[in-house]
Amino acid sequence: MKILIFILVLIIVAFFVSQIFAMRGQKNIETYPYVVEKKYDKFEIRNYEATLFTSVKLSTKGYKSSSSKGFSILAGYIFGDNEKNQKISMTSPVTMSLEDSMTMMFMVPKNLKKETLPKPNQSQVEFKQEPAKTFAAVSFKGWANDKKIEKNKQQLISALDAEGVTYSNRFYFFGYNPPYQVFNRKNEVLVELP
Repeated sequence: MKILIFILVLIIVAFFVSQIFAMRGQKNIETYPYVVEKKYDKFEIRNYEATLFTSVKLSTKGYKSSSSKGFSILAGYIFGDNEKNQKISMTSPVTMSLEDSMTMMFMVPKNLKKETLPKPNQSQVEFKQEPAKTFAAVSFKGWANDKKIEKNKQQLISALDAEGVTYSNRFYFFGYNPPYQVFNRKNEVLVELP
């Protein structure tokens, strides 16, 4: 019995140590740069810099069916599945367009240029230069799923309509945490503004 209690305590300690490591590790990850233009009660308007992304277009619709497939392809590329077996630093957030066919993107670290990036081994991986953009964003915590993403999208639409803010039909999901992080998860739904 004492051995079982000891093993259980070790598992619990290891779990909490891994979560502390995950949360601290997030502080050192390069993120998609933006400046907050204006804050409202339920959302904020942000100006994002022009940025280079690695991307993969998926024929599936919805977060659940697209996220693991897209993540494995893009993570494979940055973890060395490329012509040079070169590892590329992870960035945040993972970005997904919320359309009939979804595009998942990882930001390329600022110290790398398109011309010097290694060629992907997977033909689906492409490089995409995104121009400077303005987004309206709403944040939510916990684990993301299709229902939560849709709920927050509808709340963002209602808040924008209430404030008279014009928006496009280009919505995105941003996920900021690694899959193994349990606590302090951050997600966002954004819409591009004209």
